[in-house]
Amino acid sequence: MKKLVLGMLAHVDTGKTTLSEGLLYLSGAVRRLGRVDHRDAFLDTDAQERERGITIFSKQAEFSWGDTALTLLDTPGHVDFSAEMERTLSVLDCAVLVISGTDGIQGHTRTLWRLLERHAVPTFLFVNKMDLPGADKAALLAQLQEKLDGSCLDFSDGLEPVQEDLASLDEGLMDQYLEGGRITEADAASLAARRLVFPCFFGSALKLEGVEKLLDGLSRYTLSPSYPTGFGARVFKIARDGADRLTYVKITGGSLKVRTLLREEKVNQIRIYSGAKYQTIDEAPAGTVCALTGLTGTRPGDVFGVEPPAAGPELEPVLTYQVIPPPAATSTLPSAISASWRRRTPSSGWFGTKRWGRFTSSSWGRFSWRCSPGSFGSGLGRRSPLAPGTSSTGRPSPMPWRGWATSSPCGTTPRSTCCWSPAPGAADCASPPPAPPTSWT
Repeated sequence: MKKLVLGMLAHVDTGKTTLSEGLLYLSGAVRRLGRVDHRDAFLDTDAQERERGITIFSKQAEFSWGDTALTLLDTPGHVDFSAEMERTLSVLDCAVLVISGTDGIQGHTRTLWRLLERHAVPTFLFVNKMDLPGADKAALLAQLQEKLDGSCLDFSDGLEPVQEDLASLDEGLMDQYLEGGRITEADAASLAARRLVFPCFFGSALKLEGVEKLLDGLSRYTLSPSYPTGFGARVFKIARDGADRLTYVKITGGSLKVRTLLREEKVNQIRIYSGAKYQTIDEAPAGTVCALTGLTGTRPGDVFGVEPPAAGPELEPVLTYQVIPPPAATSTLPSAISASWRRRTPSSGWFGTKRWGRFTSSSWGRFSWRCSPGSFGSGLGRRSPLAPGTSSTGRPSPMPWRGWATSSPCGTTPRSTCCWSPAPGAADCASPPPAPPTSWT
């Protein structure tokens, strides 16, 4: 059976997670079709995702269609969480780029297209929301060909309508076509694998229109990846499940067994996640996306074995924040947050200053920062340091927590002040941040 790692990418609010739900439902991986607006989507496992109705963390699901087994990685569409999306690109065998049928190509769509090109990921396109007024299939296809690539072809009705177009993309296929031959599914799969053609499908994910054709296309017009016999693996994500620190990797060569030593640390478990649930296996063959427990020093971008070093991220943060913990905090809090968060998100620019007891972060937008306080606790394996009445050790604090953050978007606008004061009776947040506490060491 062919095994693929499939990424779902899109500009925010194009229906990407809804399409993921449709793929899982039609394939039989889930019995009930969840909805983002109903807060019961299979892949929205985090409380903040359900509350806000967006994807914040990349999520994994397993399903199969025909003779193809697919590992689905649903990535964030909001530009503020682009780092989470970009790290996932390094482990994809193919991707589906979702376009809104009413909005067409948007700003972040172009960024995603450039990143997919940089990572040489074979790409399929699904134009969603075609059931809404204003969605014009012919106009949208013309826009895709003009603004993305002229080789974006409509595969909704199979290969017959695009025989000549496909033949024109390869000299050997043109000779074959002129001699009376036909362009086969294997030929189309080879073109897609070389990014010479980008199959396009149209439909409505919410109504499951066109989703089955997309599944057929993913099964027919993709090639099975080949892997070396020597062991290799690439880390693309660090997360937590309860008290367990998870290192998400793709096995890119050979296989990985439980109790294997990686950089002098033992792999305790190999987990295959699908939504919030997982199953453990004793050995992961090449092509498997899995979460490893027992590793404490890994970071996204790390490689093992024969896997070549990873390229650095292309996207850069645009905002810088400084958080000043309250006087009740110990001098180890900034460095603890810095160490934990940088392992999880190395490109976010977290660092601590022990002398002043404060720490600084770089991010991709204000929205990502608003989601950060709730993530600190999971990153440290304990309650959030900005939670009311909690000290950095996790024990009740005699003083309410108070934290400030100052932001400077690219240094081009005046600095602004944000404040969290969640504890009852906490000081008024309208006052400016205090001077650095010189008594801390």
